[in-house]
Amino acid sequence: MTHDFQWGNNRLSLFFHWDDDAPVSIGRITSDDVDMRIDDNLPLVEIMAAGFGHWIACERLVSTSIGAGMRYVSHHSDKSENGINSLHVQMENRTAGLQADVTYQLPTNQTMFRTFVTVTNIGNRPISLESVTSWVSLFGSTPGEQQDASSWKLLHGAFAWLGENRWRSENTEDLFPQLSQELTGNNPRNEYKAISTGTWSTGRQAPLAVLCNKSHTATWIFQVEHNGAWRWEVGDYTVDGYMALSGPTNEDHSWSKCLAPGQTFTSVPASVTLASSFQPAYDSLIAYRRTFGTHVAKDQHPLVVFNDYMNTINGDPTTEKLLPLIDSAAEVGAQVFCIDCGWYDDSGDWWPSVGEWKPSTTRFPGGFAEVIDAIVSRGMVPGLWMEPEVVGVRSPIAAALPNAAFFQRNGRRVVEQDRYLLDFRTDEARKYMDSVIDRLIGEFGIGYFKFDYNVSPGAGTDNKADSLGDGLLGHNRAYCDWLDALHERYPDLILENCSSGGMREDFMQTSHFRVQSTSDQQDYRLYPPIAVSSPMMTVPEQTANWAYPQASMSLEEIAFNLNTSMLGRLFISGFLNAMDEDRRNLIAQAVRTYKLHIQPIVSRAVPFWPMGLPGWTDKALALGLRYDQSALVTVWARDPAGKESNVVLSLPDFADSAVDVHTIFPTGERFAPWKILWDQNNAKLRLQAPERRFTSRTILITRKEAQGQSRL
Repeated sequence: MTHDFQWGNNRLSLFFHWDDDAPVSIGRITSDDVDMRIDDNLPLVEIMAAGFGHWIACERLVSTSIGAGMRYVSHHSDKSENGINSLHVQMENRTAGLQADVTYQLPTNQTMFRTFVTVTNIGNRPISLESVTSWVSLFGSTPGEQQDASSWKLLHGAFAWLGENRWRSENTEDLFPQLSQELTGNNPRNEYKAISTGTWSTGRQAPLAVLCNKSHTATWIFQVEHNGAWRWEVGDYTVDGYMALSGPTNEDHSWSKCLAPGQTFTSVPASVTLASSFQPAYDSLIAYRRTFGTHVAKDQHPLVVFNDYMNTINGDPTTEKLLPLIDSAAEVGAQVFCIDCGWYDDSGDWWPSVGEWKPSTTRFPGGFAEVIDAIVSRGMVPGLWMEPEVVGVRSPIAAALPNAAFFQRNGRRVVEQDRYLLDFRTDEARKYMDSVIDRLIGEFGIGYFKFDYNVSPGAGTDNKADSLGDGLLGHNRAYCDWLDALHERYPDLILENCSSGGMREDFMQTSHFRVQSTSDQQDYRLYPPIAVSSPMMTVPEQTANWAYPQASMSLEEIAFNLNTSMLGRLFISGFLNAMDEDRRNLIAQAVRTYKLHIQPIVSRAVPFWPMGLPGWTDKALALGLRYDQSALVTVWARDPAGKESNVVLSLPDFADSAVDVHTIFPTGERFAPWKILWDQNNAKLRLQAPERRFTSRTILITRKEAQGQSRL
């Protein structure tokens, strides 16, 4: 006998069904104007455990014996005071002695939902878990279409230090070879998978991906929300394609978790949305981030930040170097001044000495307070760089804290590039870092911390853990708990997330920070593709792309550089004090433009890509922000040959409308105007950049009542 029920909100509904001899599965999803039918069954959860493998041999997250043996027990729903609708579906596999409670969380009037699974040992002996999925589904099909694994495109992101957010699209028919597996009666054994190890959750690949069907009727966006080890995969399931998302696994991450009778384990969250095409799916993703990223939501008017590091002081701060920079930063309009690494070091080698977090006495002969007071006296928030998760091997704290406070393997501390790694599961690590933060805020009034993280511990720690991966997962979760407690104690404190640039841009991590550094890239000519693609992983109000103008740059090069940071949180470095008046005035113009046009709207604007997501070597790139009846678009032209660049921006939101188009940065007689032509019938804005090697403009587009073709 088949049973079913429906759950959702006014925009999205999930339809569940099951038989007495089959697990619960999702058979249909409706989302706004999409009706996605899933004609075959996959269990809501797939679980690997010692003693229980796959029902058909493979290395996939799916096709597990435990998942296939899950049976419906109950379901109920509720709604929180903050408007989050929740569904809880309980199943059990009595043969395995496991109960699975699948939770779905869906904000009111949104279409992206979060899901996770709590597994309980209901048997009478211990069981060792080896993987637990948070989301499993077939791709599905819309009315008039057939389920077909090869009829989709997969958009996924590659990451590298200095080369983050490189997105590419691939046809699933190229990922899933035609195997004629129907002749065998079995599904293929292979899958396309993305895996993160250690704590650099975006060190190689993005935990987020997009599936768009080729008929342009449906788009999935899915992500694993975890600041450590994760895996997602897509594959051919013969009747259709499938997707599966998981946290750490035994196969990939040396993870296992032993549950005694009555004990539980909760998987890392995943989140999913479905829409008719990419932009509405992405709009849902942005709304979701702003709903669940509670700390990000504090920044309605993100402050302009000056940081002394990039291509400037580079970790060698002194009173003599900082005071002129502080004055110059204030003069151009910066609102936060962050002193980056090295402020604590007396040895001249700051890397292995981190951990005590006490100001150097040799770098600041008049006392550190002299520098902090100078920042405050110029009306800026004082900020400091820290690496709260590490202690240098030459730091006195390395000997002061017990071994239990650190990652360990086989009884020895884990060491990576002259650093020990604090284990935030322990009271010793958390209490020590609490005391450091309290001291720096209490003594110096620090209002901004840049939390960096430049090493990764590998598979994890086996100290007081069932496995290396279990220890790592526990630390990652404890670190987020510590951040939550820090925000609770200091609700106005601004925290920046930096992990060698953008090495930890997963949503679990970014949701705990108001600022996200996107890269350590020091070449301003290479930064634009990172800046353009960064909103795939962040909301614009937290996105900090570096702008580091220098006195040796031309005015066009400085404007190109500053525009890289414009449509996010303006984030500046550079020797401003060494520049002539024209260059300082241009930087001040950028800050004024940001405060006038971007700062008031960025926290409610939605990014879009009028030229699509860029390739790493594209000569023309563009990023836009939509809000109200307007859009801001930054365009970069980077042709080493210095030829004219013809750029076409697709602006479907302004179709059949007359528009006003104005360049808002840079402006002035020193900058050659770009030719701009609006084709309202085709909703295309055509721009012609002058003959420059590297040039950029930020433009404001506003709908107006008048009709006809506008030429500006």
